[in-house]
Amino acid sequence: MRKSITIAIDLAKSSFQVCKLNGTSCEFNKSFTRNKLKSWLIQQPSATVVMEACATAHYWGRFCSELGHTVQLIAPKYVTAFRSGQKTDKNDAIAIAVASQQPNARFIALKSVDEQALQSIERIRQHLNNSMTATANMARALVAEFGLEIPKGVSAFKRRIPEILEDAENTLPDILREHIAKTFDLYETLSRQKDELESQLANHLKCHESCKKLEALEGVGPVNALGLYLSLGATGGNFKNGREASACIGLTPKQHSTGGKVVLLGISKNAAQKRLRSNLIQGALSVARQVEKREPKNQKEAWLKSLIHRAGLMKAAVALANKTTRTAWALLHYGSEYQLPSTT
Repeated sequence: MRKSITIAIDLAKSSFQVCKLNGTSCEFNKSFTRNKLKSWLIQQPSATVVMEACATAHYWGRFCSELGHTVQLIAPKYVTAFRSGQKTDKNDAIAIAVASQQPNARFIALKSVDEQALQSIERIRQHLNNSMTATANMARALVAEFGLEIPKGVSAFKRRIPEILEDAENTLPDILREHIAKTFDLYETLSRQKDELESQLANHLKCHESCKKLEALEGVGPVNALGLYLSLGATGGNFKNGREASACIGLTPKQHSTGGKVVLLGISKNAAQKRLRSNLIQGALSVARQVEKREPKNQKEAWLKSLIHRAGLMKAAVALANKTTRTAWALLHYGSEYQLPSTT
């Protein structure tokens, strides 16, 4: 009987450690440069290639897939438990190979070029938003050192900074005034770049079939639709079912069981995708606030309003975000359209 070949690659920028297993025996474990690794992979017969889902993993995964190899991406935190001895490239490569052979191993779906391009744009959007926040906070803190307070909020910041700069009689030193003005110009530049990127992204998503489906869900706009699409995969292939997807995002209760007794706790604070979870809950919260103030229009809103009365607004919003994620997985997995809930 022919033994299965597993090629585990510990990725890096220029030096790649490769461990080749024939069944359970290690044939070799050595380092390759980038070009030599490509040449070596081209010469190999079809095998299972395993890598950690880290930087450049999807590029290498697509490269290996085009050569006819079966590609598996595994979460780095899962590999750590199988590393023996010190943290070296050789031990890491062996750990990747061993972890991939476990019966409960879970793998991450390979991203296409389109998915990775959209993910990169979303990362740039997040970076611009973070840079704006950091720039505004710095400007607020600097002028506060001279007794010039700025109220909370973006609109207050945009209004007060020009007022402070134009007031020649306030306590802001002249030597600092010019640099505060440049800092504010930087903030405005970042804001324009972010607005342009979001506008272009929104126009692109209008023609994106999967994201258009997801935007039909309650509390899901372009940002959340893109986040769900990237997290779940083009066909929901990143997860076996909707509950797995919701659990990964951090929208299901933590479970503690022993001796057949199961205790459900609050949602996990160590979710893998905190930003997406936060955005989904905020979207669900806006829907819940609207439903709370009026009569429900359909069965789903009746369920949500009843839950608000029983458990409170915040818990109801988390429950709605959980339901939204499961529904999103079903839409992508089965290729169906979202059906509006029946009217009450």
